[in-house]
Formats: sequence, C-alpha cells, structure tokens
Amino acid sequence: MSFTAEVKDELSRVEPGKLCCQKAELAALVRIEGTLHIAGPERFQLELATETAPVARKMVKLLHRLYELKTEITVRRSILHKTNNYLIAVIDQPRLPQALNELGILDDSMNLTRGILPRVVRRNCCAISCLRGAFLGGGFVADPHGDFHFELTADSRQVAEDLSMLMRRFEIQAKVSQRRELHTAYLKGAEPIVMFLALAGAHSALLRTENVRVVKSMRNEINRLVNAETANLSKSADASLEQIEAIELLDKLIGLENLPPALRDLGYLRLENPEVSLRELGELAEPPLSKSAVYHRVRRITDLARRVSGGEA
Repeated sequence: MSFTAEVKDELSRVEPGKLCCQKAELAALVRIEGTLHIAGPERFQLELATETAPVARKMVKLLHRLYELKTEITVRRSILHKTNNYLIAVIDQPRLPQALNELGILDDSMNLTRGILPRVVRRNCCAISCLRGAFLGGGFVADPHGDFHFELTADSRQVAEDLSMLMRRFEIQAKVSQRRELHTAYLKGAEPIVMFLALAGAHSALLRTENVRVVKSMRNEINRLVNAETANLSKSADASLEQIEAIELLDKLIGLENLPPALRDLGYLRLENPEVSLRELGELAEPPLSKSAVYHRVRRITDLARRVSGGEA
C-alpha cells in the first residue's frame, strides 16, 4: 500500500462531529471526484469515482446519512494498473437537487457553481473538513523516505486556488500549478506537510513523517560532519606533504643540521611523524609547543625553502 493510500485510509476513518463539517467534507469529495449530468429541469444525476475503497465507503455513508440518497456502486478492475475503481452513481431523485445546493455544487438558481463557495467553509472546522475531503478525493503525498511532496488535485484552477487559500487560513503556504488539464495546490518540504497532516487528523501518518524527518536530519548532520572532517583531513594531509617536501629540499640543499635549532628539531620531528596534525606535532616536541608556535616555525621552514630553491635556480 502506498503512503498516500495509508493516509487516505486513516483520514476516511475521521468522523467530524458537526453536521456542517460532514457536509463540507462531502462537498469537497463531490467537487473533486464528482461528475454531474443534467437530465432535465432540476433533474440531475451524479457520479463519483475513486480508486480507494475506504474513500468509496465514506462517500456512500455521507450521502446516505446526510441526505438519504439512493446510490448504486460498481466495482471495475483495471487490468493495466491491477487496481479496483469504484463508481458510485446517484440517480435522479427528489432529494438530490437540494443536496447539491447545500453542498455548494449548485447555486440557489440551480446553476452549476465554480470553486468552493464561502458559505460551505465559513467556519474553521468546516474548512478543515473540506481540506480533508479534498485530500480523500484528489490528494497525493510522497513517502517521507523520499522527497517531501504533497498536492491536492482539481480539474479547475479556481478549485485549486480555493484550496490553497483554505490552507493559508491555517498558515500552510501552498502554491498552485497546472499539469496538463489538471490543477494542483501543492506543498514542498516537511514542515507544511506535517502541518496539513496534523490539521486533517492523520496522526499516524504525522508520526511516521516526523520520525523519518528526524532520521533524515540526523543523517544529514552526520554526513555534514563527516564531509567536514574529511575535508579537514585532506587539507591537513596536503599541508603535511608540502611541509615534508620543503624540509627534504632544505636537507638536500643546505642540510637540516645547518638550520637554527628550533627549525632543525621541528624538521626532524615532522619527517618522523608525517601523518599528525600541527597540534599533535607540538605535543610531541620537547618541550611541548603550542599549535601557533608550530605553525610559525613551519611557515619559516617553507619560506626558507622557497627562498633557497629560488636562489639556486
């Protein structure tokens, strides 16, 4: 089961306590998943399609509970994708026009509306239920082990923008984009996705996402430290090689025994310990030297080697 399917399964079991919230959730499901057919003056037929069984059950339950609408459900098997497709048909019946009006699909003149009507999501609790229904209908969230990506899909830009505005009501910053004939309100990054999951009531998915995010953060920090340490070791190794080359050059041209005692002793110490850092080299000296003292003497050695080799050339 995909992570999206797991989240939808969890959200389909969330039961809004208020009647207005149940209607807002159903309104989003109908808006996202529904196809409305006009059979005549104030005569309609509604079809709802989903590939998720828990979502199909939720739609049927809300249609029955809220409006006592008769439904017919057909299950079709996709040979290509090896998944079921659930088609819920709401035939023409006396209660249907009023239901569509209350859900904001039809206005008071029984004309088709565009977008999500403000009266459906006037309260924050209804706005949350509407967002939950939108995810159940056209939501996608990537497995948190991969890239953090989330989107709500709609067949019109107006609906996508309305969903984006609803998320911004709760300080979740969503952007809208178009992909072929579909429009999406999408989120990038773990933080807004976690906020949406918490808002909609997907607490198990929230905990899983947070756990993965913590592991990712720790792994990234470890990688950063390892990379920094590797870079430091590489830099230290290059510096040590440069120092050894300078010392060997001085030994060849003028002899280390002819250097001042401080430089001579450090030169021999470096040749005997090519792999240690300047701090460790200072600790091996007799008496011990500070890192700055070692660095100063190394600079004198490399400068002297540069002058001597230049003079000989």
